[in-house]
Amino acid sequence: MEQSAFTIPVTPPGSSALTERITQVSRRPSNLGQLMPGVVSLAMGEPNADTAPEIVASAVGSLESGRTHYAPLSGLPDLKVALAERISATTGRNTSADEVVLTHGASAALAAVTLALVESGDKVVVPEPTYSLYADQLAMVGAEIVNVPALEDGSNDLASIGEALRGARMLILCNPSNPTGAVMDGEDMAHLETLLTDNPETVLVADEAYSGLVFDDEEFVSALSLTSLRGRTIIIGTFSKTYAMTGWRLGYSVAPVNIAKRIDLVHRTINGALNTFVQDAAVTALETPQHVLSKMRDDYQRRRDLVIDALSSMPKVSVNAPRGAFYAFPKIHSSLTSEQLVEEFAKGGVLVRAGSEYGASGEGHVRISFAADEASIEEGLRRFGQVLEGLSA
Repeated sequence: MEQSAFTIPVTPPGSSALTERITQVSRRPSNLGQLMPGVVSLAMGEPNADTAPEIVASAVGSLESGRTHYAPLSGLPDLKVALAERISATTGRNTSADEVVLTHGASAALAAVTLALVESGDKVVVPEPTYSLYADQLAMVGAEIVNVPALEDGSNDLASIGEALRGARMLILCNPSNPTGAVMDGEDMAHLETLLTDNPETVLVADEAYSGLVFDDEEFVSALSLTSLRGRTIIIGTFSKTYAMTGWRLGYSVAPVNIAKRIDLVHRTINGALNTFVQDAAVTALETPQHVLSKMRDDYQRRRDLVIDALSSMPKVSVNAPRGAFYAFPKIHSSLTSEQLVEEFAKGGVLVRAGSEYGASGEGHVRISFAADEASIEEGLRRFGQVLEGLSA
């Protein structure tokens, strides 16, 4: 039997970095979905729409037909083929089913990638503000995390990223960005490709969970299009955002076959097989007509415009218009910390997230989700403005 080519790193007990990270995580609100009556939540990163009826019907039909047994540990072959075909069509890069690893949500994909490729002491570059799970998982394996703050306009500081990449094992990029909504265009991606060419030992991990939600008719440029980096590029995707399937917990990674095998081994060892009926439903989701997906994106763009118009008129607020995802990340010019601001907004009846959750450069910001319905967004923004007026007074 062929032996595994890697070992799973273990963070020593009592690691100060891990202890500090666990303390930070424990302070985050865990009950955002359990609101007190009358409170408006603009905090959740979840589409307000239900999963499409045809996707639900597919799952029900799967269960009723007896598809209640274990699926193959590496996922249903027909879903992997369908997903590879969709990725090939949307990115312009020919992708095979062997490069696709199906996972229990994008979070499990990120965890499997981290465990498969990062060892204790490895240097990992993370542009921020960004999704906090990256730092959580990296701390658990004892990695050295190098954060690179974004520029004032919310875009990635590519010059500083290039400097940080020297000797790095991995670069983790969130594009489109959670929490800022920034999107890297073709010129940015070409620049990044050059930087990584100069650092041939660095693996690129691009979290593209929001790739289906890019606004203003801008074409999304996937990391998979960087042909010179094909042997060391991994993307993370999910059915949660584009298809409103958050509760179904289905994600995936796409990686070169030799790396995909390592990711798959970690994932199936920890998680076991994915739900059979969920995978059947995902095949149906991939058949969703483009005009349906476009309408959903247009709905988010309309909400984006509503949010930015309102925030731009508020005193002591500065905000960059997000080009993707469904978040705004305004900076509040106040003496309060992000966490204190969140507490004040909650007292005023609207929930948002503290910018400091997404890295040190997020301090002074809050994250507003416009994945809620328009009525909730309008009322939430009204309350948001009232709280700011009270702070000013």
